Amino acid sequence: MTTNDLQACADDPTTRVLVPAGMLGSGFPTHTIERGISLGAHVIAIDGGSTDSGPYYLGTASPKTTEEAVHRDLDVLVPAALGAGIPLVVGSCGTCGADAGVDWIAGIVERIAAARDLHPRIAQIYSEQDPAVLQDRLAAGRIAPLDPAGPLDAATIAACEHVVGLMGHHPIAEAVEQGAQIVLAGRATDTAVLSAVPLLRGCPPGPTWHAAKIAECGGMCTVNPRSGGVLLTIDADGFTVEPLDPATACTPRSVAAHMMYENADPFRMREPDGTLDASDATYRALDDRRVRVTGSRFTHQPLSMKLEGSAVAGYRTMSLVGIRDPHIVAAMDTWVETFDAFVNDRIRQVLRLAPEEYSLELRCYGWNAVLGSREPADVPAREVGVVLTATANDQATATRIAKFANPYLLHLPLPGMDHLPSFAFAASPPEMPCGAMYEFRLQHAVELDGPLDLVRTVIGDL
Repeated sequence: MTTNDLQACADDPTTRVLVPAGMLGSGFPTHTIERGISLGAHVIAIDGGSTDSGPYYLGTASPKTTEEAVHRDLDVLVPAALGAGIPLVVGSCGTCGADAGVDWIAGIVERIAAARDLHPRIAQIYSEQDPAVLQDRLAAGRIAPLDPAGPLDAATIAACEHVVGLMGHHPIAEAVEQGAQIVLAGRATDTAVLSAVPLLRGCPPGPTWHAAKIAECGGMCTVNPRSGGVLLTIDADGFTVEPLDPATACTPRSVAAHMMYENADPFRMREPDGTLDASDATYRALDDRRVRVTGSRFTHQPLSMKLEGSAVAGYRTMSLVGIRDPHIVAAMDTWVETFDAFVNDRIRQVLRLAPEEYSLELRCYGWNAVLGSREPADVPAREVGVVLTATANDQATATRIAKFANPYLLHLPLPGMDHLPSFAFAASPPEMPCGAMYEFRLQHAVELDGPLDLVRTVIGDL
């Protein structure tokens, strides 16, 4: 973005953000991108990942999406943005936002550009953290836990395979201001990806951050999430959101509801440089497909960055068995308790494993597998899929435990039953080694020295 562009929007900061979908690689109808550009989009912004899929992807610094799917999306977005003369911003590249994810997306963009004879200016923004730097900040008392995490120690930081920091909008806006046409950011807040250009153009922070939260998942704030993304129009007084597909609609309910998505407080949301307050926001239908939102506020606070770190927590082997025996299904709680007590006792006797050396979990799909003890009422089931997960400090031990449990998972009777029931394994062999299991170890925030602290940006021309 040039100086002239910024001067031109000083009096009218109105900015239109084209959000193609909730995540890069999930796909979108091509015609929706064409329509968003025809409506005057100033930027295309899309998220590349999140922690939704668990700690594995950060632990391994690998994507959950296929290269083919990401290539397909970028093969539409890159030429569309360059042809319209607007920036394309991708955040949390490669699912987890590790440095490897940024390089992976950059490689795809480079191949697309070469195939189409395009020569964009690309910014790669890295937010993976050096453990030694974080340990120094910890020693200086500059890292604090976020609820429900407890105090942090240096050993926990060192145990993480990868640690990323969630950047705010400043590094992205800086890259655009430096002339980057394609911005590929490491781990970032979903909202920062959408907020950067509007804030750079002078839009007020209250409407901007609120609009970004509403549109972060593309069409999820519409009545037909599969129809494509949305176009945000942010101005000095509020924002308007409309679907990119003319055949679908936004309603005040569908828009307001997204403040509750992945948000503990439906009115407030913390960002690296402050807090959005939407408690006084009003949602009004402009017509049968567009919604206008006003009354959002933003309070600036000292800069900080949330940290995410993932570490190996053991190795897993899983087995899946289907149970249709009506006697067992009618007494699943008793069967699970019997299995748990009997098999754990036998593991300790025969395999000589202490309780702290392994874990064994049964999850019964079709019977309280999702909510567990919080299930409000038992619903009669006809069949139950029982997933056994054996976890140990190494893969061989986890598989050994699953093999040991095999006959009991296949034939264990209820107490007092005068015959052995038979169940059905989903595959042969039933033991499925899953490799390393990861867990999040960091839920903490580090103080920043400035808006570009703890990120590294590389800008170059293809």
